[in-house]
Amino acid sequence: MKIAVFGQYSHKNTQESVEALIKSVTLKDSLLFIEKDFFNLLTEKKSTLSDNLNLRTFEKLDASYELLVTIGGDGTILRAITFVGDYGIPIVGINTGRLGFLATIRFDEIERALEHIFEKNYKISERTLLAVTTTPENEDIQKINYALNEVAVSRKNTTSMITVETHLDDEYLTSYWADGLIIATPTGSTGYSLSCGGPVITPADDSLVLTPIAPHNLSARPLVIPSETKITLKVSGREDQYLISLDSRIATLHNSATVTIKRADFRIKMIELPNETFIDTLRRKLLWGEDRRN
Repeated sequence: MKIAVFGQYSHKNTQESVEALIKSVTLKDSLLFIEKDFFNLLTEKKSTLSDNLNLRTFEKLDASYELLVTIGGDGTILRAITFVGDYGIPIVGINTGRLGFLATIRFDEIERALEHIFEKNYKISERTLLAVTTTPENEDIQKINYALNEVAVSRKNTTSMITVETHLDDEYLTSYWADGLIIATPTGSTGYSLSCGGPVITPADDSLVLTPIAPHNLSARPLVIPSETKITLKVSGREDQYLISLDSRIATLHNSATVTIKRADFRIKMIELPNETFIDTLRRKLLWGEDRRN
């Protein structure tokens, strides 16, 4: 099996996770490729890592890779999808921090998790992405114009609210007077959207949610819509520019720009291991069903 590894930071848990991963992969006679910048970061901390003959590096992925393992948290997975693109490479995340909704494998579970993967004992959870186009075109967005969690427009360099004129399938919906507007996938419904009062949507559901950020009108509520809906946004405000974010990537747009958001024509494949479900993660993450009185 040809396996890619990606991370963004290096600390004790990261080093130990990489070493455990190398050990398990070596026993299976598979090839391990570590993203070049992450590899350099690791070898700065532990120079003996570069002596391992089973390690190689990559700068870009292609369809020959059969698995991408991320080491970090949910943010690391969001960054990893920019490498995966539409190659259809399954992703699994080793969590080196707090429990995440996407990166769910703990350090003490690495060996067993890889056993399940090598034995093909897992399910694939396909996740919807959002694709963004702007008129006029924006160079920063053109490079990687998709997001797994959410697309958000928000104010820039001002404390004043912005107005987000919103159309669904070319039909006028409303003009949100708020700090911004989030368009989230089911995957992203447990992120920024949730913190702004949006609903939790299960990953298998074929929906999107529009969640205003601190709206001026209390009647402006989150709205769940079919995923095939075309969303068109036009922003106005006291400043000439505003921000648009695609997961963790941010660009600046002029108020004259029109933003169009659609469901991407490909999906990201997340590995779901045995006895690991979204409901279980949700319950543990949000402490549902626990008696907190003691």
